[in-house]
Amino acid sequence: EVLGGNLHLSLTNIGFYLTLGFLITLILSLVATNYNKLVSNNWSIAQESLYVTIHNIVTNQINARNGQVYFPFIYTLFVFILINNLIGMIPYSFASTGHFALTFALSFTIVLGATILGFQKHGLKFFSLLVPAGCPLGLLPLLITIEFISYLARNVSLGLRLAANITAGHMLLSILSGFVYNIMNSGIIFFVLGLIPLLFIIAFSGLEFA
Repeated sequence: EVLGGNLHLSLTNIGFYLTLGFLITLILSLVATNYNKLVSNNWSIAQESLYVTIHNIVTNQINARNGQVYFPFIYTLFVFILINNLIGMIPYSFASTGHFALTFALSFTIVLGATILGFQKHGLKFFSLLVPAGCPLGLLPLLITIEFISYLARNVSLGLRLAANITAGHMLLSILSGFVYNIMNSGIIFFVLGLIPLLFIIAFSGLEFA
């Protein structure tokens, strides 16, 4: 903690692990460049594969021109979430992406930024996003209201989905691990039988990594 007058700064769990995630990302990026050598290493190949995969997805979903504009942000966001998810899988660590304050802040700023960009590029035509194609005139007011509420709900739903998935997955792993631990401590027979649910937990952990 740093105290100075009315200033009170504390290094919280989320602050520490976000800083750790940044340092890990920076180190992996430096290693992947192979210290500016022309010869690639395994980390270089892995990062290039990740880069190309995300680049292809972005350009296919948007288009080649606009995809190039938004790709750096999307790639950075993907790597940020990926690294922090992987850190959260380390036993006794802290899953920062399971913190609702962080995920809500991300979802709110992204939706707000997308809305501002939409108005900059399309002006008032951006509101056509709220009008479903082929909508009957009589249902137009109702459907526009529903679409507007749905659009605003993205500020919450995107952040809630990520944090809830991480939190629920970690809670399930914790419960199952405790259950298997108690079984395997009950004797040699139960130890052998406990290997079956242990394999299930290992497989489920693989899904958590994914």
